[in-house]
Amino acid sequence: MAVEEINSVLLIGGAGFLGLHLIEQFYKNDSETHISVFDVRPLPEKLSKQFTFNPQDIRFFKGDLTSESDVLHAMEQTRANVVVHAASPMHGGKTEIYHKVNVEGTKNVLSVAKKVGIKAFVYTSSAGVIFNGQDIHNADETWPIPDIPMDPYNETKAIAEEMVLKANDPKSNFYTIALRPAGIFGPGDRQLVPGLRSVAKLGQSKFQLGDNNNLFDWTYVGNVADAHVLAAKKILNSSTAETVSGETYFVTNDTPTYFWALARTVWKADGHIDKKVIVLQRSVAVLAGYLSEFFSKLLNKEPGLTPFRVKIVCAYRYHNITKAKELLGYTPNVGIEEGIKKTLEWMDEDL
Repeated sequence: MAVEEINSVLLIGGAGFLGLHLIEQFYKNDSETHISVFDVRPLPEKLSKQFTFNPQDIRFFKGDLTSESDVLHAMEQTRANVVVHAASPMHGGKTEIYHKVNVEGTKNVLSVAKKVGIKAFVYTSSAGVIFNGQDIHNADETWPIPDIPMDPYNETKAIAEEMVLKANDPKSNFYTIALRPAGIFGPGDRQLVPGLRSVAKLGQSKFQLGDNNNLFDWTYVGNVADAHVLAAKKILNSSTAETVSGETYFVTNDTPTYFWALARTVWKADGHIDKKVIVLQRSVAVLAGYLSEFFSKLLNKEPGLTPFRVKIVCAYRYHNITKAKELLGYTPNVGIEEGIKKTLEWMDEDL
């Protein structure tokens, strides 16, 4: 049995929210691993106290992931045997951006990686690739990707995921894996928890969309990063590489909770508890979302409420991670409440 070490890893999108945690987990796995980052933006000058790595030890390459020369330069310079592709625009962007980064970018990165002889390629997909607005109950990897996607973000993620799986080629010693995390949160997140705090400050936490009977998967970002390390290690092990590669894996905290539970836990930690909650039923909220979109267009403003957001908030969306547990050896090491605590501590730091 030949087990190849992670000698050098190139993290594409490594300066972002998940990217920083990828650096942390690869560093914790082996502090001797050469870690490099390829991104359009540099690493933050100041990091949270929760990170243990030294940014000066990380080699940085600025570039465009759709540029063959930029990606080729980084891969040749690092001589990486593992590439993690975690670059992706945030939700709420334009379709053209998603297509450029998620589709064109992934196609380019795969092509260059194969050309230079990378062995392990781990792609960060999304659990949302199977969501089309309908409820998802305990879905495993056999659950089909819908013909009509929910949004451009997940549509392009699904296209990229398919390219990654098709590129898997054991005969050429090129192994790929696609991970599907759900509901990522944690230190460094500039959307979910900060947004919840803003809602409370505006006095809007008393409003609730849906009856909160729908189970939802939240996943601590450090656990997601840990899954990437495990995937890379399994690919580099000759006894497991062919078994685990060319496959998708859901990654969650394995503790589905009612959707609003995380929000109320955050608000409670901040000492904000509403005595009365005003519930807006799903059908009414969807109608309100359409009206919000209509009037926002007239006023040339961003809508505060949309049908898309209502459907996400009110749907059951939880997944079965047995495959990740059994084949990758994945275990969510940080629980939801501990993850929230870490996130709030990060937000309270003077960054």
